Amino acid sequence: MILPEPVLEIARTLEAAGFETWCVGGAVRDWRLGLSDQDVDLATAATPEQVQALFPRTVAVGIKHGTVGVLDRARRLHEVTTFRRDVSTDGRHAVVEYGVSIEEDLARRDFTINALAWHPFRQELRDPFDGAGDLSAGVVRAVGEPARRFAEDYLRILRMVRFAGRLGFSIDPATWEAARSAAGELTRLSAERVRDEWFKGLATARSVVGFAVAWREVGAARVWLPELYDAATMVEPIVVRDPVVLTAALCRAAPEVLARLKASSAEILRAQAIARGPAEPDSAEPVAVRRWLARVGAAADDLIRLVEIRRGSPPAWVAIAEASRARGEATSRGQLALTGDDLRAAGVSPGPEMGRLLDRLLDAVLEDPARNTRESLLGLVQSWR
Repeated sequence: MILPEPVLEIARTLEAAGFETWCVGGAVRDWRLGLSDQDVDLATAATPEQVQALFPRTVAVGIKHGTVGVLDRARRLHEVTTFRRDVSTDGRHAVVEYGVSIEEDLARRDFTINALAWHPFRQELRDPFDGAGDLSAGVVRAVGEPARRFAEDYLRILRMVRFAGRLGFSIDPATWEAARSAAGELTRLSAERVRDEWFKGLATARSVVGFAVAWREVGAARVWLPELYDAATMVEPIVVRDPVVLTAALCRAAPEVLARLKASSAEILRAQAIARGPAEPDSAEPVAVRRWLARVGAAADDLIRLVEIRRGSPPAWVAIAEASRARGEATSRGQLALTGDDLRAAGVSPGPEMGRLLDRLLDAVLEDPARNTRESLLGLVQSWR
């Protein structure tokens, strides 16, 4: 496993101080799969206080759970976590104990494919639960007793689905059944944790539809996404990975879904604009397309992506819309070739009258974009007064 020099430097400092240190988790898993775009996390025998004492620049990113962020010379953050085991858990948060071995630390992890450790200097792989075998077989399997693993943290149900979707793996039958049996406990999770898993899954799954179906079949949709469509109504999106657009494609009432998941205000507003629509122009005639662009405003790109998902390919009017925007044709008041100052100079009083005139001018320009010159628009104003 080829490691970045800053990671090796951190591990070297810890080992030189007498603290056994291993690379763990996703980085080791992805290395075994031939992937290399994963941040490298370290697990060590040093306590958080000892890690902080060894390095001049640290961040207490999760210190109550044993994790310290160490900043390298380029101020990149690397997570260093003390070997630990769970003493108790409520299904959301665990009380941990330090002073354990790397084997005990790996035993508390969720799935065998994540319970791998690589020693950066001895070139040794530690794999007590045959995670490498499950990687070769393409299986997501819980470490030890599946029901116990999920009871420790019910978010693991959603992580299981995400890993399977991202890697194209099957799920071990005993692990799957334990997850389904525990799915009702997903109510214990915070909306933010659920949202993050939903968004990450949409972004990484090889099949977005397959990922959504797995949420339904494992029971997660019943708890958090009852608006999720049946699989028969879903179309596999091509390229699109935007979580707002995909949620609108996969769920009824997407604004309500995103509000429940505590998405950002901007994301909820986008979903509301998508829901208002209209989804498409009345026809593919250029005038109808321009009027649609004027009506939907900033939601145009999201609606175009959504219609492409639902149809499987872009309809003819999309090219007309793109060409209109490329030519800079006005579809809003702000794109008109005159300003309020021009209207005031022409004798139009600020207020409702000016607003009505601007709307009429925009309507004229939507009919004929060539009219969008200052002289032409002022001429129209004079002819209307």
